[in-house]
Amino acid sequence: MENNVRVAERIFSIVELLAYTQKPMTLSLIAQELNLSKSTVHRLLKTMVERGYVMKNSEGSYTVGSKLIEIASYYINSLELQSEAQPFLSMLYSQINLSIHLGVLENFKLVYISKLDLYPTMRGFAKIGYETPAYCSSVGKCLLAALSGNELDQYLEQNPLTSFTAHTITDIAIFKEHLRQVRIQGWALDKEEYQIGYCCIGAPIYDYRGNVIASVGASGNTADFSDDKLPLIIHQVVHTAMQISKRMGYIHVI
Repeated sequence: MENNVRVAERIFSIVELLAYTQKPMTLSLIAQELNLSKSTVHRLLKTMVERGYVMKNSEGSYTVGSKLIEIASYYINSLELQSEAQPFLSMLYSQINLSIHLGVLENFKLVYISKLDLYPTMRGFAKIGYETPAYCSSVGKCLLAALSGNELDQYLEQNPLTSFTAHTITDIAIFKEHLRQVRIQGWALDKEEYQIGYCCIGAPIYDYRGNVIASVGASGNTADFSDDKLPLIIHQVVHTAMQISKRMGYIHVI
């Protein structure tokens, strides 16, 4: 255990040194600055380069790698997303009087990161930080629809389409076609797929690169989603998702 802690400390020391120095460093210089042997530093750097946390340039010097930047950007984007989205979520909540939530996909699990709850005590209405199957949620389906073919296949291998209700889609071919429709129309519907008596409309949020980074959802009882109310809910949810996307730098090209 002590050796593992020592290795972790040295790895963090290398990352911090490269980040604070802000310029490429040779193996010898890194070893000298950290008072470590060249062989130890070389062994650690080899693993860090393989994992993408450190990059080795053509001259043999080392800098912070793209993987570290990617991880940091996820955290920063999450904070920015919640901050930028909150006014729009509040507006949507006041417009349609339904539970409003913001969800992201983490390790193929749908995680809710923001919530305005119309039914705070009702079972089945997710709380912040709550993980739920993505395939039977409108918010989750918007996120799954944005995956590549290989990513979706990987998701389906790890997450069998188990039935929660008689309305849950459990056939892979039908589910893939369903996601194709979600991509085309720009929103998803969960009509009692996860819990009887519960419905939800979701729409994707895009970042400045055009990547789907989150999804907005509006949920309530089936009576709240009657045929006469559904078009307005869809419009408002999609409009809100687009407003948040624009705040995240997304440019919608018609």
